[in-house]
Amino acid sequence: MAAIQAEPVPGDVAANARTAGRLARRAADAGARLAVLPELFLPAYHPPTLAAQPGTDVAAAEDGQVDDPRLDPLRAAARDRALVLFIGAAVRHPDGRRTCSGLLVRPDGSVLDGYHKQHLWGPDEQALFTPGRHSTSIDVAGWRLGLGICYDGCFPEHGRAAALDGAHGYLCPSGYLDGSQHRRDLYYRARALDNTMYVVFANLVGGRPPWRFNGGAAVCDPEGRPLVRGPDEGEYLAVADLDPVHLSTTRTDQTMLVDRRDDVYSERKLLLT
Repeated sequence: MAAIQAEPVPGDVAANARTAGRLARRAADAGARLAVLPELFLPAYHPPTLAAQPGTDVAAAEDGQVDDPRLDPLRAAARDRALVLFIGAAVRHPDGRRTCSGLLVRPDGSVLDGYHKQHLWGPDEQALFTPGRHSTSIDVAGWRLGLGICYDGCFPEHGRAAALDGAHGYLCPSGYLDGSQHRRDLYYRARALDNTMYVVFANLVGGRPPWRFNGGAAVCDPEGRPLVRGPDEGEYLAVADLDPVHLSTTRTDQTMLVDRRDDVYSERKLLLT
């Protein structure tokens, strides 16, 4: 798996797709079979530009297929390297909805609007997007991977729902602003340990305040330890292997998923002191 951090150009989908294609090829050459790129990487996470320029969107058909020539560098990279890509985009739907999405680029070069962010962060995202309606997992080479986007990973229930659906890992393209380094690191390590699953966290980097981002792309193991982690600044590919033996051993030793008791959480009593 590869978690990628990079700086996109606000509003320039074609240029950002070229950057993503270049980085995806590098990730594949480093051994990755799946590469995760940050939240809203294709248009860049820049709310003023997203609000002013509808050309930052890609269009999805009723069946979720995306056919946009600006994405050709992604298709070519996926086909040439037999790679799966998960990359952030702003997507316009036939019914008029606009979603903060994660596009799936398959090894055959097809592009699918795979997941819509369910938890929108702050007034800017809430003004720009409609929240997602459905949770999603994918299968890559026998690994079941739950999909989230940034703020989704701040809710323990979101990662837990993926784990209860059989996920071995959790993919989170994100856009964490400078100053949030402590929360950035804590949330995704906690999701890994909570659910004894791998977490792949890709983040934006660079930009100008107040839209300056803090990198730290990482792959965390099922005990919440970063196997590899990027710096807070600069382009970086965090590449690590997901190990089925380590996953199995961790879930044998750390049995939270088996020991959890839904039957006792809803009834509470209050004691006065």
